[in-house]
Amino acid sequence: MFHGGPAWYPQPMFLPSGVFSGLNGLVVLDSERAILLTRVEGWVLVAAGCALAPRLVARRADAQLARRAAALTQRVDRLARTRRDATDTAMAELRRIERDLHDGAQARLVAVGMSLRAAEQLMPSSPEAALALVAEARQTSTRALDDLRSLVRAIYPPVLADRGLGDAVRALALDAPQQVETDITLPGEPPMPVAAAVYFGIAEALTNAVRHADADTVQIGIGYARGLLRATVTDDGAGGADPSRGTGLAGVELRLATFDGVLAVTSPVGGPTIVVLEVPCALAG
Repeated sequence: MFHGGPAWYPQPMFLPSGVFSGLNGLVVLDSERAILLTRVEGWVLVAAGCALAPRLVARRADAQLARRAAALTQRVDRLARTRRDATDTAMAELRRIERDLHDGAQARLVAVGMSLRAAEQLMPSSPEAALALVAEARQTSTRALDDLRSLVRAIYPPVLADRGLGDAVRALALDAPQQVETDITLPGEPPMPVAAAVYFGIAEALTNAVRHADADTVQIGIGYARGLLRATVTDDGAGGADPSRGTGLAGVELRLATFDGVLAVTSPVGGPTIVVLEVPCALAG
């Protein structure tokens, strides 16, 4: 047994630790000075981050505002263009109405007056000829009345005001020579100008299916969801419809654009043709 001298125990070995500095790389914390400098650098970086964070947020906010401003500018430009087109369309429609009145009903009513005047002069001397002129005047007045009714229906269909959009479209379907199926679900009535725009759009699509597409079956659907009135006209005809090549669907597109609505046409050669009308609006219960 060994006696004498202090007992010997193994001493632990301490290795200096280190941290990674963004400015100086790996820094060994082997002195109070190194630790102090590293702490100062950390606080400086934290302060810089706090100072720069609002600027980054502001830049993101500015970018969002810029995108919103650009979208708003595009929307204003589109609305201005559609309002201008709507004004031009309305003026053209007024000229058409004036021309139809002048060449149709007005001319027939003038002819009625002339026939009645001639009959009045012939009555004493030739009652039979006078009666023939009166009968001719009656037929002419009937045709003039038909012209006026057609003109009124083209401007503002009475069935639309009397029975609403759904029944007006069902009446269109019943008058069509082809088989027309309807699926109409409306919890209320849209404003009358919107209803008229959608009605005439459906009528134009139905007319194209009958006259040009040689379709056997047409399906009409109308629904409303999330503030959007949507109408779809689908036919099994030959296809190939293009709004840019005709005035009918192009006029419908302009009319819908007045209410911030859109027209979409899918019509590959061979069919089917799908015409979709969408207009944002509120329904009256």
